Amino acid sequence: MRTIIGNWKMQLTIAEATQLAKDVAAALPKRLPDVRVAVCPSYAALSPVKDALGGSPVVLGAQDLCHEEKGAYTGEVSGRELADLGVKLVIIGHSERRSHVHEDDALIRAKVQRAFKNKMIPVLCVGETRDERDKGLRDVVVERQVRAALEGLDLPARGELVVAYEPVWVIGSGTAVDPEDAARSHYIIRETLRDSFSPETADRRCRVIYGGSVDKNNVGAFLARPVIDGVLVGGASLSAPEFTAIVEAARAADAKGAGRG
Repeated sequence: MRTIIGNWKMQLTIAEATQLAKDVAAALPKRLPDVRVAVCPSYAALSPVKDALGGSPVVLGAQDLCHEEKGAYTGEVSGRELADLGVKLVIIGHSERRSHVHEDDALIRAKVQRAFKNKMIPVLCVGETRDERDKGLRDVVVERQVRAALEGLDLPARGELVVAYEPVWVIGSGTAVDPEDAARSHYIIRETLRDSFSPETADRRCRVIYGGSVDKNNVGAFLARPVIDGVLVGGASLSAPEFTAIVEAARAADAKGAGRG
């Protein structure tokens, strides 16, 4: 099953997010047995977006969560609050949070654990900077980030994990990584997951997806690689026709037998 996630970041008003959710829900089939689709609005828009999605197959995601369950953390939102709202998955460790608010590996690991405890799917983001890539450190950085985020953690019974490979230097650039190049990083992440958990657990309950300037024109090339389980979409997810075209491309890829079930 493919996983397609739209990250709306801080781009929309509540009214705009609500309308976009309605448009996406209306454009997709009532059932999507072959692909999991999620959208991640800002905190303020979570509740109205949930209502707008109605009985559609699109699930609600969040862009972050607090590393603590509750307490004196002004401005933070807890995992239990998100779970109460019906959030099913949550983005953790996005490069914009690593750079803008200086989230480190220990904090990201605590957030992954918090998501697990609240029965949400963590979408762990990893990826190298341009400087790290130029120095030949891509593989080292990606493996280190995955291991650091999962150190000492067990995948809960029936729990799932999504790892999003997002090369920092392509996010928002409009130019994606070559799909074969991305596939190499996915292999490294997959093998790291197999080592962190077990081969059976990793293969059955972990997904590795690509993010970074994904659009309807290039998504097919990524999904043609069996090791790429889906995509995390930024700017293209702000257009209902563009995002639904990406979802349809994922369904077509599975129909051709390109992905794992």
